[in-house]
Amino acid sequence: MQLEINDKRIGTGSSTYIVAEMSANHHQSFEQAVKIIQAAKEAGADAVKLQTYTPDTLTIDCRAEYFQVKGTLWNGKTLYDLYAEAYTPWEWQPKLKKIADGLGLDLFSTPFDATSVEFLEEMGVPAYKIASFELVDLALIRKVAKTGKPVILSTGMASLQEIQEAVKTAKQAGATQIALLKCTSAYPAPPEEMNLLTIPHLSKVFGLPCGLSDHTLGIAAPVAAVALGACIIEKHITLSRDISGPDSAFSLEAPEFKEMVETVRAAEKALGKINFELTGKEKESMVFRRSLFIVKDMKEGDLFTEDNVRAIRPGYGLAPRFLEDVLGRRALRGIQRGTPLTWELVR
Repeated sequence: MQLEINDKRIGTGSSTYIVAEMSANHHQSFEQAVKIIQAAKEAGADAVKLQTYTPDTLTIDCRAEYFQVKGTLWNGKTLYDLYAEAYTPWEWQPKLKKIADGLGLDLFSTPFDATSVEFLEEMGVPAYKIASFELVDLALIRKVAKTGKPVILSTGMASLQEIQEAVKTAKQAGATQIALLKCTSAYPAPPEEMNLLTIPHLSKVFGLPCGLSDHTLGIAAPVAAVALGACIIEKHITLSRDISGPDSAFSLEAPEFKEMVETVRAAEKALGKINFELTGKEKESMVFRRSLFIVKDMKEGDLFTEDNVRAIRPGYGLAPRFLEDVLGRRALRGIQRGTPLTWELVR
């Protein structure tokens, strides 16, 4: 269960692939977009992801009630106005990819229609991400799959049947490298709605690398996801939440993103493997285990009793399990208080 993006192996046994989602956090400033890419590199991300659309490729300019945004951070806007504020100008994207390439960062994007896929193919992106809202757009999935590039499918709002249909469509269209991202499509997403246990279940059902596209506040969910087997983490990054924008409220500032990366890397190390052998550090600690010691002066021939033999720290004497074997036997010679008990002292 692995895929590769620019020779980076993603899946079981490999380092978590961490994607910094720029989305609308450039606030229509190319310089801000460049700074976000630089910040993502400094924070330790493996990749930066863009979104490739225009308002007209997503919706129509219409003020009818159907097109009014309700019940979200973006109340009071029409879909067209929201996307006009949030989209990343296409003429920036090849330049941003060149900058990311120079920093050793992967840069790919989420396309939203056939024209954006064709544009991104000309750019030479190494992979594609299908957004949760587009998982049911099978024609788009087919178009992306036919490129032969790795495809990452986000599963927010999707039923198991819809995920199965999307994966089947991608495979039939030629995709050989597919990953799934658990996603809760709420902005921000409350922790109690994350249901991260879905990640190992998805991996088991589909036999594919799985990860998390996260919209919670903070870093707990990504770290927990890694502990559950997530091999991709996608999280929004911003230079400052104080700069108002469509995605600011649920994005991590660069220092927070760096903390997330470092904590994920620590969690990876902590997971390790199934092991019951002593580690290097544990070997050093063995001396602090309990063992049998003489706790009162004894003369030759004295009986070993619970009064003069105890299991105490440190661990230089016989193991505590031998206490019953020693009690009632006699000292081979005189023994000073504080002497570790060994078989050489037992008659």
